[in-house]
Amino acid sequence: MLGVCTDLHTCYSAAVVGSFPPLQTYSEEENMMREAVKKYAQERIAPFVSKMDENSAMDEDVIKSLFEQGLMGIEIDPEYGGTGSTFFSSILVIEELAKVDPSVAVLCDIQNTLINTLFVKLGTPAQKEQYLSRLSTDMIGSFCLSEAEAGSDAFALKTRAEKHKDYYIINGSKMWISNAEHAGVFLVMANVDPSAGYRGITCFIVDQDTEGLEICKKENKLGLRASSTCPLNFDNVKVPEKNILGQIGHGYKYAIGMLNEGRIGIAAQMLGLAQGCFDNTIPYTRQRVQFGKRIFDFQGMQHQIAHVATQIEAARLLTYNAARLKEAGRPFIKEACMAKYFCAELATLTTSKCIEWMGGVGFTKDYPIEKYYRDCKIGTIYEGTTNVQLSTMAKFIDKEYDH
Repeated sequence: MLGVCTDLHTCYSAAVVGSFPPLQTYSEEENMMREAVKKYAQERIAPFVSKMDENSAMDEDVIKSLFEQGLMGIEIDPEYGGTGSTFFSSILVIEELAKVDPSVAVLCDIQNTLINTLFVKLGTPAQKEQYLSRLSTDMIGSFCLSEAEAGSDAFALKTRAEKHKDYYIINGSKMWISNAEHAGVFLVMANVDPSAGYRGITCFIVDQDTEGLEICKKENKLGLRASSTCPLNFDNVKVPEKNILGQIGHGYKYAIGMLNEGRIGIAAQMLGLAQGCFDNTIPYTRQRVQFGKRIFDFQGMQHQIAHVATQIEAARLLTYNAARLKEAGRPFIKEACMAKYFCAELATLTTSKCIEWMGGVGFTKDYPIEKYYRDCKIGTIYEGTTNVQLSTMAKFIDKEYDH
């Protein structure tokens, strides 16, 4: 029959081949960004990593250079001084930074996938004008959701915002607030109507110098030590009504939405961490000689190395797929949870194995391996614990079998 493909194989090939590029295919812009960040991280961040970890402090020059490189406003429109790039580019940047220092990666991650996105999506023209240009050039933002009694159960938060004329008074406290030490602006989730439960949660823009806002002593952490994590106290903090971000009572929706996207960022961070640890370990196994041959040449080692390399590759595909789905406007929540869960578990496996492959020196601070090992543990905890990811994925799987 004229015009009808009679050879199924030929028909399929003609229709499909070339239509869908491999997941690890980058646009010219993405590739340039990736290569530039790789070079930047090696030259401008790597020399400071050990000292920042030891001092539990981010070097000011490193922070300044992140802004100079345009890495703190990746998706912000050039109109506001941003790079005007894409979500996927952000993911590539986070991955490359994490290969060198996961602490720097999480600073960049929160800024791009949480703070900037909330302002871009929800900000009024005046709010965008006031904050986006600063966020892309010299101001760090911080996201304030968790509390002592509200961790995985995030919406059990007790921080209150009471209405007075054209302003609100915020009272309460927050815990585990990343970037708090350096932040110029905080996006604070507080409840304006406790009787409405989580439907009273509202997002407020609170400037760092607002009276009554106290940034407390930073936590002394196992890993990500250069990334500041502090408790915050709000003692009669006066916030004008115009500083509400989005709609009153919609804070819980915004938090859920941003955390879903943010999980892809954490996946990229854990992926980069695992790859960076692997890259710092394999050359040693190729140089170290025992019993007359390289450690790498022992079959037992080769099998372990190949196994971990496969897991890293699988993690990258999960992460990139979730990012591409999000960017295409398609459902991605289950895939984001899968990526975050898998990458966090992978980072734990990779760093543990790398220390074993390095032997005694892997247990010392003379090599960066033990730092990756410490840094990875938070991946199974923040932006949704491993069990929270599994529960969310299970809900989606359950729904898929309704029909």
